[in-house]
Amino acid sequence: MALSRSARRTSRWLALATAVASAATLAAAPATAAAPPAKPGAPGAGDPYFPELGNGGFDALHYDLGVSYDPDSGLLEGRTTIKAKATGNLSSFDLDLQKLRVESVRVDGKKAAFTRTGDEITVTPASRLRKGQRFSVQVAYAGIPQPLSGPIVFGSDYGWMKTKDGVFVACEPNAGSTWFPSSDHPSDKATYDIRIDAPKGLTGVSNGRLVSSGEAHGRSYAHWRESRPMATYLATATIGKFDVRTGTTPGGTPIYVATDPTLPTGKVDVYGITAEATDYWSKVFGPYPFEETGAVVDDMPQAGFSLEVQSKPVYSAVRNETTIVHELAHQWFGDSVSVKQWKNIWLNEGFASYAQWLWDEHRGTQSAHDAFRKQYAAIPADNAFWKIKVGDPQRDTMFANAVYKRGAMTLQALRERIGDEAFFKLLPAWTSAHRYGNAETSQFIALAEKISGQQLDDLFHTWLDTDSRPDLPGN
Repeated sequence: MALSRSARRTSRWLALATAVASAATLAAAPATAAAPPAKPGAPGAGDPYFPELGNGGFDALHYDLGVSYDPDSGLLEGRTTIKAKATGNLSSFDLDLQKLRVESVRVDGKKAAFTRTGDEITVTPASRLRKGQRFSVQVAYAGIPQPLSGPIVFGSDYGWMKTKDGVFVACEPNAGSTWFPSSDHPSDKATYDIRIDAPKGLTGVSNGRLVSSGEAHGRSYAHWRESRPMATYLATATIGKFDVRTGTTPGGTPIYVATDPTLPTGKVDVYGITAEATDYWSKVFGPYPFEETGAVVDDMPQAGFSLEVQSKPVYSAVRNETTIVHELAHQWFGDSVSVKQWKNIWLNEGFASYAQWLWDEHRGTQSAHDAFRKQYAAIPADNAFWKIKVGDPQRDTMFANAVYKRGAMTLQALRERIGDEAFFKLLPAWTSAHRYGNAETSQFIALAEKISGQQLDDLFHTWLDTDSRPDLPGN
C-alpha cells in the first residue's frame, strides 16, 4: 500500500522515535568445540489453550511500539522494534501478528527475509543468531485491526475495538497480536515504550507514565513508558476524546484517570475509588507494583467487560465500585504476578473476585465468611457451575463464572483452614516472591503450606480439581 503524505510524515516521526538496538555478539566457541547447529525457534510457547501463541527460541526484553491511527478509515500504520535475547542457536524465529500486513522486517538493522502462515510470521535473519545473543527486530506493518470474538470472553468482542471517536483496546487473552507483532503469551513479559499518533483533539492513553505529548501538523502525539515487565495482553493504545485528571493517591502513588466526557457522571467517583483502593490493596497485598495507577473510562457498549490493563484498567462505561476494586486487585494478581499458562487463570480471577469480598469486609458491609456462604447457598449442587474444574477450566470456559467465584471460595476455604494470621501473611508473600514474573498453582500451594505449616493438597484438590460441589469448611 502506498502511504499518503500525512502517513509518510507520520512514518518519519515513528522512525525517528523508535530506537533500533545494536546486537551484542558472543565470543566464539573454542576451536575444539563444535557449535550446536542453528534451528528454527518454536512457533508457540507451548500453552495447550493457545498452541501457536508466544514463540520459542528467544526472550522478548523490550517493545518500542509506534502506532498511527486514522479513526475514519480504521487504518493502523505501525512500526514495532523488539529487543530480545536468543535462548538457542537460531536460524529463524516466529512472531505473532493477526491479519495485519507486514511491509518490511529488519534484524539488527539488516533486511531480513520473512514468510507468513496464518498468524505466524517466520523471520530469517541475514546472519544466524547465537544462544545468548541480544538482537533487535523491527517490523513495519499496516492494515485495519479486527477485534476477536467467540465464546472465550463472555461472547463479547475484544481486542482492538472502534468507538465513536477512536478505539478501545482491551486484549485478554490473545488479542495483543491483533495490533502489534509480538510474542503474544504472558510467559514472555517485557518493558514497553508506546508512541501513539492520532488526529488532533484526540488523546492516546497507554501503560505506565506519560513521557511526552503534544500536537503538530494536525496530529496529536503521546509517548508512554511502562518500565515494569508486562504481558502483551495488558498493553493498550486507547484513543479518544477524554477528560483527564491527574494527581497522587493519599499514599503517594501517581494517578491518571481519563474519562469519556459523553458518559453520564453517574454515582461512582472513579478517581476517588481508584486512589483509595490502590492504597488499601498496597497494605493488604504488598507495595503497589507499578509507577502509576489510574483508569480509562470509555463509551464502549459493545464490550461487555472491563479489563485490568497494566497501571490503568480500562472500563467500558464502568458503573460500580466493585468493578474498580476487582480490576485494581489484578494489578498484583495477574499483572505483576502473571500466569505461566492460561489454565492457571484462577490465580488472576479468583484472587480479584476474592478482593471484592475483602473490600466489603473493609467497608464493614459483609464479611468474606458470609459472602462465601451466601454465594455457595445460592448455587444448587446440580448446577453446571460446579462442573467447571477451575484449576484447568479449558480454553472456551476459562472466564466462566466458576473460575471467578469458585476461585474466590477456594481462598476463603484456605483462610478458614490456616487462619487469618497465616493467610494475610501469604498474600503479600506471594506477590513478593513472583513480582514482575510468572507463577502457577503448584507454587501457590507450596508457599501456602510453607507459611501455614500445614499439608493443603486435599483442600486445593477439592476446590480446584473436582466437578462437584465441595462440602463447606467445618462440615
